[in-house]
Amino acid sequence: MSKQQQTLKMKHKDALKIALQVKAQLAPHCFKIAIAGSVRRHEPYVKDIEIVIIPKPYTPGGIFEDGIATVVNRWQKVKGSLPCKYTQRLLAQGIKLDLFFATDENWGLVYASRTGPAEYSHKVLATGWVKRGFKSVNGYLTKNGEQIPIYNEIDLYDLLGIPWVDPKYRQYP
Repeated sequence: MSKQQQTLKMKHKDALKIALQVKAQLAPHCFKIAIAGSVRRHEPYVKDIEIVIIPKPYTPGGIFEDGIATVVNRWQKVKGSLPCKYTQRLLAQGIKLDLFFATDENWGLVYASRTGPAEYSHKVLATGWVKRGFKSVNGYLTKNGEQIPIYNEIDLYDLLGIPWVDPKYRQYP
């Protein structure tokens, strides 16, 4: 990694500290929450923070805004307005937050895919489910038009017939 590229990214320990602060702010408004992406993979340098959540019910805006919206809408919006499946926000520390919304039925799919890295998610996970006759439709795996629940990462790996891989070792050869 060149010196210039390093200055565009944040050291893992600094990004992890911010990610844990964000997680703590969001947690009271979530049924489930986890840090994903390069922070979870323990990359030495991180360009953004990725968090996957299953939010508790909330009102997204206006004078009756409540729940998770009261936290998320404090951060500068880059893309995606609540309610949504994905929103990107700019945190005060200068790093972007990618926030992915999941349900119990697609948690494992979203969490594994968003842990990445992108090439691994595409060439190992997505290629694996396509080879087995599955499709990803609106964030859910389907087969023959039927939605297949993926409650956790192990469910996805089992479905693909491959062993679970610790995030810090996920890479495409």
